[in-house]
Amino acid sequence: MVKSKVLLAEDDVTMVSLLKTLLKMEGFDVVALHADADVLAAARVENPDVLLLDLHLANQSGLDILDRIRGTQDTQTLPVVMSSGSNAKDECLRHGANGFLLKPYMPDDLITILKQTIKSA
Repeated sequence: MVKSKVLLAEDDVTMVSLLKTLLKMEGFDVVALHADADVLAAARVENPDVLLLDLHLANQSGLDILDRIRGTQDTQTLPVVMSSGSNAKDECLRHGANGFLLKPYMPDDLITILKQTIKSA
């Protein structure tokens, strides 16, 4: 069985470590980006099944990244699940996110939304 690949754009080092462990235990391949990474370029190189994107990265806006992904032909259909400690679900969905998770979230909620997003892509 082919593993689904998750591209992880999150700037909290502890959260990255926890998410990598959890997702790998659930059978996903995980590519975690550095906080200042070029997410659009990484999406092109990695060709993930889904991008898990933090709304507030250290020096980048998740919404700006999402807008660039949606505005670029080779990435515009990439499934994106956004997450944030602030309830910005409506704003993220308006910008084209496929799903939203309010932090802190339960591991089961993360796995469910990732699987649903990949399946419906």
